[in-house]
Amino acid sequence: MNAIFISASLFAALPFARAATTEPDFGPNVHIFASGQADSQDRINTIFKEMEAARFTSSRHAMLFKPGAYTLDIPVGFYTHAAGLGRLPGDVHITGAVRATAAWMGLNATCNFWRIAENFRVTTHNEDRINLWSASQAAPMRRMHIEGDLKLMEDGWASGGYLAQSKIEGNVLAGTQQQYIARNNSWKEWRGGAWSMVLVGNDNPPAEDWPARPYTVVPKTPRIREKPFLMIDAAGAYQVVVPALVDQPSQGVTWSSPGDRILPLSAFQIIRADRDNPASINAALQAGKHLLVMPGQYPLDAALVVTKPNTIVLGIGLPTFTPTAGNPALLVEAGEGVILAGLMIDAGLKESDVLVRVGQAGRRAGRADNPTTLHDIFTRVGGPGPGSVKTMMEIHDDHVIGDNFWIWRADHGKGVAWDTNPNDVGVLVTGNHVTSYGLAVEHTQGHQVVWNGEDGRVFFFQAEMPYDPPSQDRWMDGTSRGYAAYKVGPDVQRHQAIGLGTYHVFKRAPIVADRAIEAPDRPGISLRRMFIVRLQGGQPGSDIVNVVNNRPGTPHGPIMMVLDQYPASQRDEPLTDPD
Repeated sequence: MNAIFISASLFAALPFARAATTEPDFGPNVHIFASGQADSQDRINTIFKEMEAARFTSSRHAMLFKPGAYTLDIPVGFYTHAAGLGRLPGDVHITGAVRATAAWMGLNATCNFWRIAENFRVTTHNEDRINLWSASQAAPMRRMHIEGDLKLMEDGWASGGYLAQSKIEGNVLAGTQQQYIARNNSWKEWRGGAWSMVLVGNDNPPAEDWPARPYTVVPKTPRIREKPFLMIDAAGAYQVVVPALVDQPSQGVTWSSPGDRILPLSAFQIIRADRDNPASINAALQAGKHLLVMPGQYPLDAALVVTKPNTIVLGIGLPTFTPTAGNPALLVEAGEGVILAGLMIDAGLKESDVLVRVGQAGRRAGRADNPTTLHDIFTRVGGPGPGSVKTMMEIHDDHVIGDNFWIWRADHGKGVAWDTNPNDVGVLVTGNHVTSYGLAVEHTQGHQVVWNGEDGRVFFFQAEMPYDPPSQDRWMDGTSRGYAAYKVGPDVQRHQAIGLGTYHVFKRAPIVADRAIEAPDRPGISLRRMFIVRLQGGQPGSDIVNVVNNRPGTPHGPIMMVLDQYPASQRDEPLTDPD
C-alpha cells in the first residue's frame, strides 16, 4: 500500500477528523495525550517523578501523543517511551522540550539508560534553543525534528547513544559523550565527542582527523529498513507504519517512502502483561497475527516462537520478557522478513542457553530482498536481580540487519557478582551477510561478540570487558590471558568493521587481557578505527596489551591506545555499497 501523507494542519481541517472512534484497550500503562488537555503537563510530571531515578523498577510506561500542537515539557525517565502518533514528525508539534536529564545522578548520564523518544517536532523554548537528550546506551532518539540544537550530555559524562532519521536544524552538541552512533540524520554541524563518534549516512558530517578528532565518517548507509511505528490516521484509526527496505546506499533523512506499508491495527494482537501468557501469545502468532506488545513485565515459562515470515513484533513502552524455566525468550524460525523492535529481554534465575535466537544453527535461511531486521533490542543478565544465560543473542539466518543493540551483563544493581549473573557470550553470529548498526556489548565473561559468518559488516562496536574476574586463572581463554571482546572466527574469509572501542577497568584483581580483538590476518578482513580505553578505578597492573591479535597500536594520551587499520596489508575502507 502506498504511504499516506497528512500534516497536522490538514488533519485538523478534514471533515471526518473528529469522527467518534473507540480507543484501543492498550492497558493501564499506556497514556494517550491529545492537544488541549488541561492536565497533560501534570500527568507527564507524575510519570517522570516515578521514573526519573528508577533504574531497576518493574514499572513500564508509554506516553503517546495524538497529532496536534502542544506546549509541553516532556522529560523522559527510565523505562518510558515517548512517541508522537503522526505519520510525519511534524504532525505532533511540541513547543517546549522532549528531553532526558541526569539530574538525579549529579548530571552524570553514564547510567541514564532504557528510554525512547520518537516522532516529534520540537520547537525549543529556552533562550539557548537547546533540546537536551543526556543519556547513554539503550536510549535512542528516532524520527525527531528539532528546531534548535540537540545537546547529548550535561555537565558530566555520557556513555553512548543512538540517533537515527532525525533533522536537527541547529547543531548537535556531543560534548563529552564517550561514544555515539548517528545514522541517516541531518544537522547544521556536529560538535564534540570524546573517543568515538561513528557517523553513518548523515548530511554535513564533520571533517575526519582520527584520532585527533574522534570522528569516523561513513558517507552512506549501505542498506537499512527503519523501525516500524504506531500512528493515527485522519479518521482517528490506529495503524502501524512499516518502512520499506532501502536496498541502496542512502544519506540523510527519509521520513516516508512510497514503498512503506501501512497496516491496520486489526492485523495486530494487542499483548498485555495483565492478561497474556506464552500460550496466548504463541496462539496469536500461529494464527498469523502481528504483535503489538504493551508496557509491562512478561514472565515466560516457554519461548515465544515466530514461525511465519514477515511477522512484526513491535514493543511499545519497553516491554520486558523474562524466561522462568531455563527456556529462551524469543525464537525466530520464520527464515525471512521478521521485524523485532523495541523489546527488552532479561535472563531468568534458571540458566537459559540463549535469550534471543534468530534462525537455527546449521540451517541456511534468509533473503537479501526480505531481510529480518532487529531494532532497539536490549538484553540483560542481572541488574533487576540474579540471572543466568550462556549466550544472550544468536543470529544464524543470513541477511539480518541489526539496528541498535545493547547486550549487557550487569555491572551494578541486584544479583551482580561473578557467580551470580554468569554469562559466556553476548552475541554469536553464524549467518552470512549480517549487518549491524550500533552494537554495544558489555561485561560478558567470555567473548562479547563471536562472528563466524561471512561478509559481516559492523558500523560501531562498543564493549567493556567484565569488571569482576576474581583472578587471572579464572579468566583465561585457553593459554591466552582473558577473552578478546570482538572475535572474528578463524575460518572467516571476509569481514568488515569500523569504529570499534573496547574499555576495561578490572576492579577485583590485577587482570591482563592479551588483546581486545581477535581476527584472521588475511586481505578479506578489514577492521578500521579501533581503540582501547583504560577506565579509572582498576587494580594496579591491569591492562589490555594489544588492540588486535599481537598488534599493540599507538598510544593516544594516557588512557587510550589506537590502531587505524588491520590487517596492515588492507588499505581499503569498509565497503558501503552492497555487493
